[in-house]
Amino acid sequence: MHRSASVAGCRVFEAPAGVHFGRMGIMKRILVVVDMQNDFIDGALGTAEAAGIVDNVVRKIHSYPPDCIYATRDTHGENYLETPEGKYLPVEHCIKGTEGWEIRKEVAQAMPEAVVVDKPVFGSEELVQKLREESKKEEIEIELAGLCTDICVVTNVLLLKTALPEVRIHVDASCCAGVTPESHAAALLTMKMCQVEVEE
Repeated sequence: MHRSASVAGCRVFEAPAGVHFGRMGIMKRILVVVDMQNDFIDGALGTAEAAGIVDNVVRKIHSYPPDCIYATRDTHGENYLETPEGKYLPVEHCIKGTEGWEIRKEVAQAMPEAVVVDKPVFGSEELVQKLREESKKEEIEIELAGLCTDICVVTNVLLLKTALPEVRIHVDASCCAGVTPESHAAALLTMKMCQVEVEE
């Protein structure tokens, strides 16, 4: 069993043998849960693959301290179809205040202390800024999970990799799903090529 400590208000864990957790042997571990919303699971843009990762994501959340979790929420208005995204993807989804916009119930229940960031586009500058501030306080590593691998997950991964090049950023493929299995695999390859660690 790994011993825990408290650093800057967030529980961290001593690294198990063979795992690098930073120069001092401990590191703040942050999980980013991307867009685990009803519309992407079994709603307007849902897929069987997305539904299939829900339990994996819940288990992943439980492996992190509850106060070290961030979550993004795709957020659109009633004018979605008039936006640039709406013109490319004319399917209304994640309209603020609707059931489809809500984070999946069991996922939300697993992370009651998560910092939730609403984002109107694929990537979140607000998320990047929050994690940049975290990295200034102490050494961190970031793991991402969620939907969709080939759109919002890869966009946020690359934004974070660009903003925080010295931070370990990794993705668990079993906790992500793409629009199609093929585009999921392509996005994972893109992340690997950009020196992001992908666990498969």
